[in-house]
Amino acid sequence: MAAKLLANLIIMGSGILGRAVLQAYRKAIENANKTGVAQETINNIRRASRAMTEQEARQILGIPEHATWEEVMQKYDTLFERNAQHGSFYLQSKVHRAKECLEAIYQQNSPANS
Repeated sequence: MAAKLLANLIIMGSGILGRAVLQAYRKAIENANKTGVAQETINNIRRASRAMTEQEARQILGIPEHATWEEVMQKYDTLFERNAQHGSFYLQSKVHRAKECLEAIYQQNSPANS
């Protein structure tokens, strides 16, 4: 009789505990979606996986490896303006991202930072 009572208590307790854990998990997901944490995390993962390489940036701007920063900016201005007037927003954003990528590289390599 005591064993049967103990077994019932264990089964009921585990059921209650299981529902509480499930409810807490659902609430945590709901809160993450409300605050945007979940979406921000997903965006950060996507952004990191699609980071532009230096080689890709140079290909987009059409500049060689030994180009000066002034040459990069000249090419950027030309391509950015051309795509603003007659091109697509997608190409314009690619040109801008290429400049940002190379800007970080040129800033790291500049003698002022040494």
